[in-house]
Amino acid sequence: MVHAQYLVVGSSHAALEAVSAIRMHDPEGSLALVTRDSRLPYSPTMLPYVVSGRSAPDNVYLRAADYFSGQRVAYLADRALAQLHPERNAATLSDGVEIAYDKLLLATGASPAIPPIPGIDQVRYHVLRTLDDALKLKATVAASRRAVVLGGGLVGMHAAENLVKSGADVTIVEMQPQVLGAYFDRVAAGFIERAFAESGARILTGRRVVRLSPGATGVVVHLDDGQTLEADLLLTATGVKPDMGYLAGSSVAHDAGILVDDYMCTNVANVWAAGDCAQARDFFGDRPVMNAILPDAAEQGRIAGMAMAGDPGVKAYAGGVPLNTYNFFGRHAIAVGVGATPAGSEERVRHDEARGSYLRVVVKDGRLQGIFGVNEFFDGGVMRQLILRRVDISAALDRLVADPLTTGREFMSRLWK
Repeated sequence: MVHAQYLVVGSSHAALEAVSAIRMHDPEGSLALVTRDSRLPYSPTMLPYVVSGRSAPDNVYLRAADYFSGQRVAYLADRALAQLHPERNAATLSDGVEIAYDKLLLATGASPAIPPIPGIDQVRYHVLRTLDDALKLKATVAASRRAVVLGGGLVGMHAAENLVKSGADVTIVEMQPQVLGAYFDRVAAGFIERAFAESGARILTGRRVVRLSPGATGVVVHLDDGQTLEADLLLTATGVKPDMGYLAGSSVAHDAGILVDDYMCTNVANVWAAGDCAQARDFFGDRPVMNAILPDAAEQGRIAGMAMAGDPGVKAYAGGVPLNTYNFFGRHAIAVGVGATPAGSEERVRHDEARGSYLRVVVKDGRLQGIFGVNEFFDGGVMRQLILRRVDISAALDRLVADPLTTGREFMSRLWK
């Protein structure tokens, strides 16, 4: 049986931050990284740019091969975690190899959630989660003339824009009454929807797909209002779900994701989890939530790695604060913090229809809860820190609403020491 003092499963941001944190405190302990991907680590956030051609596939890798040899990490690619045996500190891989570990990090990420639409198993469709997915979609986009995208989230909207720019007739179908509902309110989403419409895309909100069937050129999409859409390209972008099949039969507690404490520890000794598969504390309400964003994945991975290595400098996770940026048709949008307006909070809104700009700021007890903008410039990382540090911004609220970029930087220059 193979043995590793530290076993990290996964190869994206959470896993890589954990490896760095472990090596900072323990440069000698045996360390193995297992990934189901056959490639070197890359960021899923770069995949839309591979589809569009803005980024070459070779430019998306997060680490070179010599990084792992230099850090004395055994990089075991193209092998998934098949079964976890925490009662004896062991894990079985998809190739049948069993690895014993002293400490284990589960950073296995998530996979596309395929909607249970009747007929979906009878048609060809694309997803976008891996580099192979992106390359397949890129090859298909060039020849596509009529495309349907299921889902108006970030992945679906990115892909739809690339399809529009390639000259395809594009229809986005979203069950909710607006696109990007997890990030923006109706007014902000309206600006984004208009930009797509002006560029030639059609957006059908509040519509549900009831059936899919093969068509003369590809797929026929049947909607709940009786309308049918014909497409030669169908992209399913209806969300993701954590990969946790390997937990079957184990005692590791999980809900929507693997439940962890503020040091990314699970309920089982010697097992940690981080990133898109982890369900950690929400900053705003202390309940465990999924917060699948890059900054959180990196932070959780760093905390987990420090805790695994026994680094005395490890600090507890402050809680999840959403942060998402989105560029579309030469415009930009950003959402930081809680989307809803909490009881007792104050909301400031300004927007300019002519400029297509919108800003919404949510404050409670003088502390920033959220800030959301379309074609408004501010630093999302600074705003996230203002929330996490619970900075009193009441005296500067008017200036923050008028000029969030400059005001945020003023806070940063005073507080980031």
